[in-house]
Amino acid sequence: MLEVERRDHGIMDLDGVDYPYRSDALAGRHALVCGASGGIGAATAKAMAAAGADVTVAARSEDALNDLVDTLRTLGQGNHAAHAVDLDDTHAIDAMVAALLSEGPVHILVNNAGGPPGGPLLGAAPEDFLLPFQRHLHASHRLVRSLVPGMEAEGYGRILQIISTSVKEPIPNLGVSNTLRGAMASWAKSLSIELAPCITINNVLPGFTDTPRLGSLATSIHEKTGRSIEEVQRGWLDQVPIDRLIHPMETAIALTFLALPAAGAIRGVSLAVDGGRLRSI
Repeated sequence: MLEVERRDHGIMDLDGVDYPYRSDALAGRHALVCGASGGIGAATAKAMAAAGADVTVAARSEDALNDLVDTLRTLGQGNHAAHAVDLDDTHAIDAMVAALLSEGPVHILVNNAGGPPGGPLLGAAPEDFLLPFQRHLHASHRLVRSLVPGMEAEGYGRILQIISTSVKEPIPNLGVSNTLRGAMASWAKSLSIELAPCITINNVLPGFTDTPRLGSLATSIHEKTGRSIEEVQRGWLDQVPIDRLIHPMETAIALTFLALPAAGAIRGVSLAVDGGRLRSI
């Protein structure tokens, strides 16, 4: 977590949150949450489990996933499982999907993966785009193509991307990430026109969120630009009207809402959970 000044701005203690949705709100729905070993992904798995979903968590860290599944079992009555998978590995993705579908459909897909290192766009070589696009766009498209037939047969599907506010306003020194996130948002908007009426697709755009990922970005920017980590962190917070970092559970609760049956009319949007950082309407 970032070592930044924190103030009391009236936010609840979300580490011990009373989840806002009924414990049966997603009962009978199976959610696959990628990138769930920590941060927003893990928080989303918890929020959906508390809402009654059967949750499968996926990431590279098997130990972290197993610990998370133990926690999920204390939050809801669903059946929870873990799959250790590297989203860079297409064969591993296909094997995971085959195993999941052999047991039944997946109704909710949360596409999420760690972003590329920071740095200015002109400092990136063309090959620096290849792995991030494979991990994010290619893996997400592969998952969607595999899971959509089951969603359509079930008459229910929710596809959610955890992206970034850089979709709307590029963030300095995140050149490759800004490019990738914009591509993901356009991909999702295109799919929103093509998917069956019973399947929605939406993006959630986290702002500066209190996760290890943000800490590693601060370090990366420091190494590439020479700015101190404290200067980088303060520059971020100076952009946020609520004057604090976002808690991962705040973003997870927004994602869980979009997965509910009641959110069926919300389709093809990019929802910012950013404390007011975006200046655009």
